[in-house]
Formats: sequence, structure tokens, C-alpha cells
Amino acid sequence: MNVIIVGAGIAGLSTAWALVKAGHSVSVIEQGRIPNPLAASGDHHRIIRRAYGRAGGYARLITEAYQAWDEMWGDLGESHLDPRGFLGVSREEGDEAEIYREGLEAGSFPFDLFQPDEAVARWPFLEPGTFRYAYFSTEGGALHCRRIAAGLLEWLRAHGANIYENSKAVGIDPDAGRVTLADGAVMQADRVVVAAGAWVLKLFPELGSELKTWRTALAYVEPPADLRAAWETAPVILDVGGKTDGYMIPLTRGAGMKFGSGLHKVPTSDADWNRDPVEGEGEAIRNLFSPPIARIEEYRITEVVTCAYTFTDDEKFLAHEAGRCLIVSACSGHGYKFGAAVGRRVAAALADGDIVGLKRWLRAEVA
Repeated sequence: MNVIIVGAGIAGLSTAWALVKAGHSVSVIEQGRIPNPLAASGDHHRIIRRAYGRAGGYARLITEAYQAWDEMWGDLGESHLDPRGFLGVSREEGDEAEIYREGLEAGSFPFDLFQPDEAVARWPFLEPGTFRYAYFSTEGGALHCRRIAAGLLEWLRAHGANIYENSKAVGIDPDAGRVTLADGAVMQADRVVVAAGAWVLKLFPELGSELKTWRTALAYVEPPADLRAAWETAPVILDVGGKTDGYMIPLTRGAGMKFGSGLHKVPTSDADWNRDPVEGEGEAIRNLFSPPIARIEEYRITEVVTCAYTFTDDEKFLAHEAGRCLIVSACSGHGYKFGAAVGRRVAAALADGDIVGLKRWLRAEVA
């Protein structure tokens, strides 16, 4: 089977990897370079974690996600996962951190609970008196996105895939399996997989009723010198509790420390809109984390990275088939951790034709 993949984020690259392993001919089209820092999966790192609150189906699928990543590490010859576990901090009854903890309990997934004094003694960057409890699970860590993309690019080229960087798809004929590029070139294949992330609506605007595009930003910081050692060994922080909807990735394998919050996002109809950081944006993101992070003003902003990504209303992944074309959106703000597993599942569905089964899996309706 001859397959064109539009988009070289984690879903596109992983699908290419799985298809090549299955013996298919693959061409990957990416509008920028690979890795593309503007892609939703183009940042330095992302969190993988077992906790999923009330979305227990995705919590169970983390087992398959880990298996898929392990298969990929075997092919790449190197693991790009820093398995340092994850921490949740609850500040208010019923906050998201507590919902995540309840999800772990419901799934009988192990974790350790810490009272405030215990937590501050172990993680001295927490501010005493600002939270109810903390909990730690070993089933989590940081996936290093750019290293994964670079490794997959090298592997795909070595195994015969055709890679077209800086080649923007501007039109797709689903029935013909035909892709038109910005320079006028036309490519055709048996199947086309569109994994274009936040840019998918430029190719298929009719999916606008199901996919919404958001613009957000992430702040990279340098912690206070006396806390640096604590952050170098800290788990990723899944949620800082309260209404912040905030997560943190500590210093890991040479990559900077990152703050991100679901409060810091705005809807947009254009994935290319306002991609330059705004003055003061990093400080605004950082300041959302106090409490429970102590001495927040001492965390120096080193970089602000913008991101565009898609959400479905229920925050589940989407697949849509049109003719020879399969559109896959495994984003919704939490898709990266499933990237390798998504690629394997999409490749299998193209081979056996079970698109219905793929859709159910993407929605975590089957284990």
C-alpha cells in the first residue's frame, strides 16, 4: 500500500513508523522542518501520566501507550522518556488534582499520599500552608518531543520513507487520494492520512463543528539557585490544584523547566494566529502557580513558547474517513503521550479496514 501522511507531528511520524514496519510505502509531507517547533507536538517535552480523573478509559490505555513507546525505543536505539513519576497537589475540595487522585483510586492504580508537612520536606519548592495534600505516582514522566521527532526522522529515512520537509499541503482530493502542494506539485497514493494538528481545519473546514482551535503559551523558567537541585530530581507536576489547571515539567535531561496552564488559552480560527509571545506573557503564566509554589517571583523567565492545538468538546480524540483519506486528530491537549500507540493503531486500521474500531479506540471506548 502506498500512503501519504500530511503532518509530521507525533501522530504523523508514528503512523509513518508503524506503516514502514508493516512493509508499506510511505511519504511524509511537513509544512516546516522536522521537528517543527510550531507544531502542537513540537515543544521540548510533554507529560505522560496514568492519572485521568473521570476519563478512566484513557487511564487504562496508558498501558498500551507505554508498550508502544517501548517498541519505538527499541527501534530508535534510545529511550526519550524520563520516567520520574508525577505529583498532584490539591488545594481545594473537588479540584482537578483531587479528581485525578480519585481516578487513580477508582482504577486501583498505586500512588503515595503525603500530608502537607511531609510533602514540603520532600519537595521544598512547595509553600507551606497553601495546600491540603499531595500524592505521587511512579507511572509518569517527561517525553522529550524534539528528540523523538529527530530520532523518528532519522529512522524513517534509513528505512526508505520519503520525507518532504518545507512542503505545505494546500488541497486534498479525498476521493482520488490526491494531495496538492503549495508549489503546485501533485502527489497521489492509495491512502492519505491527515495528521495536521491545528492546521487540519485549513484542509477540511467542514470539521469545524467537531474541532476547535486554541492558542496558548508555555513559560520556561530558571528556578532559584538553592532550589535547583530539588527541581532536578522532582517528578513532573500534573496539577497544582485550585482553579489554576496548571502543570509543570522540572529540569530534565538538559531541557528547561516549564510552566503551563489551561487558564492561559484563547480560541482562534487560525493556527498561525499570534504565534509570537506577547510582552509579559511568561510572567503572567508563571504567577498563576503561586500558590502552591513558593517564592514564585524568583523564577526567572527564560523563554516563552506558543502553541496551537485542537480540542473536541469532550476532549476525546477524533478520526474521520472521507474517500481514501483518513483524518486523525489525537490532540485535545493531552494526545502526545499516546503518540506511538496512535501511530500503531492508525496503521493497523488502514491495513484491516477497521476504521470503526479505530474510532472507538481513539475515544477510549475499548481497552
